[in-house]
Amino acid sequence: MKHIQIFLVLVSITASSYAQSYKDEIKAHREKYKQDFLEDDNSPLKKSDLNYLQFFDVDESYKVTASFIRTENAVPFDMPTMNGNKKKYIEYGTLSFQLQGKTCSLKIYQSVSLMNIDEYKDYLFIPFTDKTNGNTTYGGGRYLDFRTGDIKNYQMILDFNKAYNPYCAYSAGYSCPKPPSENALSVKVNAGEKEFGKGTH
Repeated sequence: MKHIQIFLVLVSITASSYAQSYKDEIKAHREKYKQDFLEDDNSPLKKSDLNYLQFFDVDESYKVTASFIRTENAVPFDMPTMNGNKKKYIEYGTLSFQLQGKTCSLKIYQSVSLMNIDEYKDYLFIPFTDKTNGNTTYGGGRYLDFRTGDIKNYQMILDFNKAYNPYCAYSAGYSCPKPPSENALSVKVNAGEKEFGKGTH
């Protein structure tokens, strides 16, 4: 009986340490995210604006494993943007997963222009909407970024705690891709970045 109690204590300590480590990981990710605004010449935010960035509490239930199916013979298409322009993307594949008790899917895309730049040719992009948009999150939807190497054995980790706003959430005039209707989730994603708190749009 004593051995069982010791084992349960160790399991509890290990689980607690893992949860704290994960929260620290997301905290570091968000600090890097904020710093990137200050290093981007095209940034819509100044240092004083960073205080208005808001995030949901870290919730590991929004970190899920998705099954990946590559889209065969995909051709470039025009994805509309929020300022009326269009950007060319290719559908890279489909991700299927369980989120908040529902079966969901998202398309993942590759930018045609970035494919021609060595540094970014392996970048992948998921624009999506969910049931929080226009309420606790930006009405135009949010984004997730990946690289092709994140897909392993036809699976990929989707962590919505890293979902972020497009620049259009902070200022007008940016050419932010609109999430296609096929990437409209039927659940509330209470994770990642919230609506910008400064009220500039």
